[in-house]
Amino acid sequence: MAWLTRLLLVWIVCSSAGLSLAFAPDTQSAASLQARYVALSEKLQHNPFQRKLYLDSSESANGLKGDIYALVDYPFSSVSTALNNPDNWCDVLILHINTKYCHATTDKTRTVLRVNIGKKTAQPLEEAYPIEFSYRVAALTANYLEVQLNAEKGPMSTRQYRIQLQAVPVVNGQTFLHMSYSYAYGFSGRLAMQAYLATIGSDKVGFTLTGGQSNRQPEYIGGIRGVVERNTMRYYLAIDAFLGAMAAPPALQLQNRLQRWFTATEQYSRQLHEVDRTAYIDMKRSEYLRQQ
Repeated sequence: MAWLTRLLLVWIVCSSAGLSLAFAPDTQSAASLQARYVALSEKLQHNPFQRKLYLDSSESANGLKGDIYALVDYPFSSVSTALNNPDNWCDVLILHINTKYCHATTDKTRTVLRVNIGKKTAQPLEEAYPIEFSYRVAALTANYLEVQLNAEKGPMSTRQYRIQLQAVPVVNGQTFLHMSYSYAYGFSGRLAMQAYLATIGSDKVGFTLTGGQSNRQPEYIGGIRGVVERNTMRYYLAIDAFLGAMAAPPALQLQNRLQRWFTATEQYSRQLHEVDRTAYIDMKRSEYLRQQ
């Protein structure tokens, strides 16, 4: 059973960390993203998230994909400057509870983010899984930003990871964001997923309402859709926490980001609560110092 235990750990780590892959190229222009903003205007204003946000997820025979569309109160110029920077992306990614390390390097041909993912608690770096993302600014204009992070393979048959961020300016100095992630998995990854969902992940849920109620409580989607929805939200909240902390003095920005991310995740404690605030902040401060 040792092999199954290892598969289970890999699934938990990879799914929790939100490693991502696009099933097919889906690059939207500024015009199409603006049109999406108009189409979602009602859902952005009226939703259960207590913020201007729309979440969607999907699954295929061998992969998962999550999407968040959100309206944020930051000017596009600030968003574009902040997220058009690989070092800043490491400051975003380290906020996620499963990210143990991130370091950006650039040579003559490409920029790479070396990321390690692991447990929801502190652990030695050598015990975390290394993943190498290529970082690419696919588009950068005065009215549109698109950033892509791609990794061809990961542990135990996971592959083709992708994280994508798109942004356009909208009315009142706000910015409309689209963030997606997805990943593919093979036979061993599927076994690990099934084991996780049958054991410690059996009571985990996502955000999509299934329409029913149990003991007057809403019922949310579970299974692998729940996995991808939880981590879609974790990564979006990391981006939002980073953007929100930019106004703080540089020496206070790390603490501001950590507090913002944890407070935001606790708004959705049914889905996202894992550790208490002190444990999270102490762990992340240590990991941040390690990656410097």
